[in-house]
Amino acid sequence: MIGLGRMGAGMSRRLHRAGVRVVGYDPDIEARTRLAQEGIETVDRPEALVATLAPSRILWLMVPAGNTVDQVLETLAPLLAVGDLIVEGGNSYYRDTLRRAEKLQAQGLLFADVGVSGGLWGETHGYGLMVGSSPEAMTRLRPILERLAPAPDRGWVHAGPVGAGHFVKMVHNGIEYALMQAYAEGFGLLKAKAPFQLDLAAIAEAWRYGTIIRSFLLDLIADVLRENATLADVAPVVADSGEGRWTVQEAVDLGVPVDTIAAALFRRFASQDPEHYGDRLLAALRHAFGGHAVQRAGA
Repeated sequence: MIGLGRMGAGMSRRLHRAGVRVVGYDPDIEARTRLAQEGIETVDRPEALVATLAPSRILWLMVPAGNTVDQVLETLAPLLAVGDLIVEGGNSYYRDTLRRAEKLQAQGLLFADVGVSGGLWGETHGYGLMVGSSPEAMTRLRPILERLAPAPDRGWVHAGPVGAGHFVKMVHNGIEYALMQAYAEGFGLLKAKAPFQLDLAAIAEAWRYGTIIRSFLLDLIADVLRENATLADVAPVVADSGEGRWTVQEAVDLGVPVDTIAAALFRRFASQDPEHYGDRLLAALRHAFGGHAVQRAGA
């Protein structure tokens, strides 16, 4: 496991408990120390990682998407032998995955992309895994997937050839955007009905059982509201890490309507605009054509 991070550390611990030998590397000495204290073998540099594992190796990357992946691969690939398998488990754009796979395959290395879902709960409950790989790589990965997933026979899928895993995870995250937005809007509407003095935490808890809209996300909402129902100390800024954008871009390329996912993505963009320039312009326009009052900033 390379680039342990929070997700990588949880996956390492789950595999370790299942009896799988895991050797971890992270440039952060504190991350390595924490795992070493739990009995997981760690090394302090990529060269030591490769030397510790016997061919044919499986090296699973959990590093941030983008240039970091390319940098790690450039360091790692020259150290490996023909037939070694690199697994990229981050949220990479599938087109980048296809490019990387072609380059590595030309060097005789196998490459697989695995979209990973489950967050911090995955270590305990199992991870959702979406795999893009050749049949050969899939055969070698299967024992690991069966231990990382909620059960050997569920929670993971060989989605297709290389690139398919990250493509399916991209769409998964686009759907996640839309689901989260729907919950947020619904609870916002409940909160706005002040005369009813609705107990949002109690409603969320009740909805978790028997209702059509029960889900893992609703479980998390119930936990959040139970601890902090007013959310007064939480800034209304929602980041987007890329997957939603890629999903909408792909939908445009394929001519497939994804209205709800696109709206959820754009709502995230709106939350990130500290100037709200478009809204300011709307207010000025209403004043210009209708004489409507304008609330002045700072008033």
